[in-house]
Amino acid sequence: MSAPCSEKQAALRCILGVGSLFLIFEGLLTAVRELLLGGVNVDYIETNAFWAHEDGAIDRLRALMSAGVETLCISIDPYHAEYVPYGYPLRLAQLCDKAGMGHFLWRQELLPLLSALSPEQTYDHVTLKQKIGADYVLKTARAYGIHFGGRAINIEEDFVERKDPQSLIDRKPCRNLLSGNHFHVDMECFYIPPGCTGLRLPLAEVVNGIPEGNYPVFEALYHRGLAGLLDLAHDAGFVEDDARKTSLQNAGYTSKCAMCFHVRRHLAVQGFAGLDLNHYEEALH
Repeated sequence: MSAPCSEKQAALRCILGVGSLFLIFEGLLTAVRELLLGGVNVDYIETNAFWAHEDGAIDRLRALMSAGVETLCISIDPYHAEYVPYGYPLRLAQLCDKAGMGHFLWRQELLPLLSALSPEQTYDHVTLKQKIGADYVLKTARAYGIHFGGRAINIEEDFVERKDPQSLIDRKPCRNLLSGNHFHVDMECFYIPPGCTGLRLPLAEVVNGIPEGNYPVFEALYHRGLAGLLDLAHDAGFVEDDARKTSLQNAGYTSKCAMCFHVRRHLAVQGFAGLDLNHYEEALH
């Protein structure tokens, strides 16, 4: 099952969503140099600025500039404030000015929401709702123009009515699984499709051609959509209402993607190839 050539090329162009590689800074420098040598331009590198408070942060900026990086995209929003104090992105922006590195805060228009917080500490979800409003999740999502997917798939439960499962099922192929628009590659070089937490395939196979028959869940979705996935799941003992009540206490699903998530979780428990059960369990919490 080979990916079309255009999709292969898109995947190769988009492996640059690598803000987390600041965890391995020398590796990031090496990757940037190799990409530039190969004729791939790096428009910017995204980072949550977790390292901005560390000694030598400005030296990292200068090293990146020497390697050929001209711009940073610095994440700043209530979602990130659960993990990184919002003062860190602001501090990194100041360091960029000092070093002569281009930068932009993403998304800067959310700063008024963050102003109610201390810039030097993180906050859990409950405290954020108390300090900046119960609707901050929706406001932030709208600012980004994003839908609830990935590990956030079940957050939609708080805002959207559940639908009858039968109204969501169709056989439209899910070709988004090989989209080059916004995917992830983990530290073990596995490809995670856009918004589809739990699906996990070797990147080399995604780029060079996925072997037929190795990943039945992926193939069912890619060729036959949610209905095809359900055919596979029913053979493995999946029952829509039972699985739904077990995981989130109520019948129905907020979207086709949410239903797909719970079906795939059932198959992950059964040990189907290409699925990572830990991802599903993390998303439920």
